[in-house]
Amino acid sequence: MLLDSASLYFRGFYGVPDTVRAPDGTPVNAVRGFLDIIANLVTDFGPDELVACWDDDWRPRWRVDLIPSYKAHRVAEENPGGVDVEETPEALVQQVPIIREVLGAIGIPIVGAAQHEADDVIGTLATGAAHPVDVVTGDRDLFQLVDDAADVRVIYTARGMSNLQTLTESVVVDKYGVRPQQYADFAVMRGDSSDGLPGVAGIGEKTATALLTEYGDLDGILAAAADPGSSMKAPMRARFEAAAAYLEVAPRVVEVVRDLDLPTVDARIPTPDDTQLAVLAALSEKWGLGGSLERVLLALKKDR
Repeated sequence: MLLDSASLYFRGFYGVPDTVRAPDGTPVNAVRGFLDIIANLVTDFGPDELVACWDDDWRPRWRVDLIPSYKAHRVAEENPGGVDVEETPEALVQQVPIIREVLGAIGIPIVGAAQHEADDVIGTLATGAAHPVDVVTGDRDLFQLVDDAADVRVIYTARGMSNLQTLTESVVVDKYGVRPQQYADFAVMRGDSSDGLPGVAGIGEKTATALLTEYGDLDGILAAAADPGSSMKAPMRARFEAAAAYLEVAPRVVEVVRDLDLPTVDARIPTPDDTQLAVLAALSEKWGLGGSLERVLLALKKDR
């Protein structure tokens, strides 16, 4: 099970009241919410291995160089020499180190990669896995990883943790009319305002689906647009001609990286020993983690 960590701790932050605080007054709603999410996932899906995939760079410069608007509306402070600062509630910012500390104490590995997003870490781990994989995320971009033959599913959280949707190839087809292998091309054409991707003007989901059904993939669509003898109508050709510069770079931005050089970690469901449990007890007391930490430890123990 690969966790899109930021997606989940944001959900925890907004799903648990900010009145949930540590004894010293520090908000811990995201920490406790994230722990509760992990406990529920482990209980419901029973993974043998668990990795918290991390955004070491939530807005990689190489993606921004290709499409400057990429996530631009979410930037609080630009840092040309490093990682841009994302516009994030201060009450959440101060909880992220606590989340990392608690995951480390439990024994859940955190894996990130310089100049890459958690999506790319997930893509690499899912592609290289020799066993079934569940990707837990609220990000539609990761639908491109769904692969029945490789036994890769997406556990989609957008409807809430009590209404999870398990995506296999047939579910993606039913939902969007395209195969997972076509989803990145679909997303390129449709665009995504939440990521600052403009898409192709005049191309919505229905049109993108129809084009992919007729021509197979973006390369096939562009070939048809450039071929006067193809069945594509002139107004549609004009749309792709106008978007040529965007379409030259957008696939690289949207496609998840699958070949990162990642560290080897022991991702087996952890069983904290007495020393680790003592550390966790101290952290629970310091941060007021109470039942949330207890539920995670119980779920991990049951899963063994």
